[in-house]
Amino acid sequence: MTLLGSLADPQIARHLLREEGEVIVDEVVHHWMAYLRPGLAIVASIVLLATTPWIHVDVAGVVMLIALAVFLYGLWGVLREHRDRFVITNMRVFRVHGVLSSNLATMPLSRILDITVVKPLHGRVLGFGHFVFESAAQEQGLRDIRYVGRPDERDLSIQRVVQRSGLRGPRMN
Repeated sequence: MTLLGSLADPQIARHLLREEGEVIVDEVVHHWMAYLRPGLAIVASIVLLATTPWIHVDVAGVVMLIALAVFLYGLWGVLREHRDRFVITNMRVFRVHGVLSSNLATMPLSRILDITVVKPLHGRVLGFGHFVFESAAQEQGLRDIRYVGRPDERDLSIQRVVQRSGLRGPRMN
């Protein structure tokens, strides 16, 4: 595997408790909307670079350096969003994120008290939302999960897993 390939792959499988029978129910990658800002930075850097033939030679080097910096900023953003994964298993939910260092935040299903699904207007139109987890723990690294595609389906998926695990009784309406 190349260096870029290893940087891009969050290696979710290595965090599973396979000996305990843990399996992935859903792996959530960010909605394309999360890639918009870094993608626009990459496009802007290409446009900026394309203008250098018409810029005076004395400042063309500076413009090229700015274009390179904006491109690297955009590339970093794409890589950051790609490596940020939210995983639902039959035992817990966890989030793996980080580019150079890897951060893992995990929460057993039994600690989930409430999940709020926030869908701003543009999120409703484009098909994404944000999860806000409330847990029995006071501080957690798994509170806000942003840019979740198909948030209602994913919320129901978590609710089904919690229900099947026997942690909560059937819902009464």
